[in-house]
Amino acid sequence: MPITIGSERFALFIEEKAPSLYRDFWQQVMTVFFGFLLMFILMLLIGRPWKERGGIYVYISAIRRMSKGDFTVTIDKAEQMPGHYGELATSINDMAVELNQMEQMRQAFISNVSHEIQSPLTSIRGFARALQQDGLDDQQRNHYAGIIETESVRLSKLSDNLMKLTTLEADQQQIHPKPFRLDQQVRAMILACEPIWTEKNILMDINLDERVMLNGDEELLSQVWMNILTNSLKFTDEGGTLSVEVKPTPEGASVCISDNGIGIAEEDLPHIFERFFKADKARSRREKGSGSGLGLSIVKVIVDLHGGKVTASSTPGVGTTFTVTLPNSPIKQT
Repeated sequence: MPITIGSERFALFIEEKAPSLYRDFWQQVMTVFFGFLLMFILMLLIGRPWKERGGIYVYISAIRRMSKGDFTVTIDKAEQMPGHYGELATSINDMAVELNQMEQMRQAFISNVSHEIQSPLTSIRGFARALQQDGLDDQQRNHYAGIIETESVRLSKLSDNLMKLTTLEADQQQIHPKPFRLDQQVRAMILACEPIWTEKNILMDINLDERVMLNGDEELLSQVWMNILTNSLKFTDEGGTLSVEVKPTPEGASVCISDNGIGIAEEDLPHIFERFFKADKARSRREKGSGSGLGLSIVKVIVDLHGGKVTASSTPGVGTTFTVTLPNSPIKQT
């Protein structure tokens, strides 16, 4: 095509490129199309076993139900699912079982705490109202005030024990092990309980080996001996006998505390270290010495933190024996 610019003439040659452009465009379109087609075929092949078993929605549905508090979820035939699908289904089922157990424990804990708190509060409220009555003599007022004080102390101890147990079980308690003579510590706890065994005229049979050195948290372990001693003294009749023995073992030390008290029923023994469990169901809650059912739970947690073991054996009407074995070096240290 001739083009004139000023006094000069030029030639412009034009070549049709449209077929080439269309060809490149359609090549790109076909590439994308076949790519999507290949992905679709692969999804069908992979998704077939999922579809036959309800697909991923089975897992999503189970997890959604658990997120809403339904821990009774079960994915059927999990063991028959192939490979990772079966492993995932089994893991979800196991998690649901554990969460269901934890939920039951939580509900039982709340129920027990509410009951234990309500009992002293009811007494305090009732006797506080009684104190407001006219015509009470000094003896009656002192009696009512004494009951209020006793219930207040019990409520305070319950709060302290709950805080201690929560801290221990939440893995927040730091253990500070150091060497100390175990016989001296146990002897100090026995002397601290002297008002109890003196008042009940209980004979103390003490055999403490002075060679026993232990590497542990002295403060926490003192709580162990105090809780077991007070528990044994509480259920030993007046004029009874309580024996305490400390001896070395190849791994560390052993402490054995035995009484000839009322004993524990065989069906109750497996549960005595559980929170709020009370083997003395027949006793009134307001009876002197009635506890919250947390003392032995604290014992077990502390002994476990030291890598030790606590056991109990008993014969109703004959007595009970608590045995604590401790390694010389606690497992958990800071």
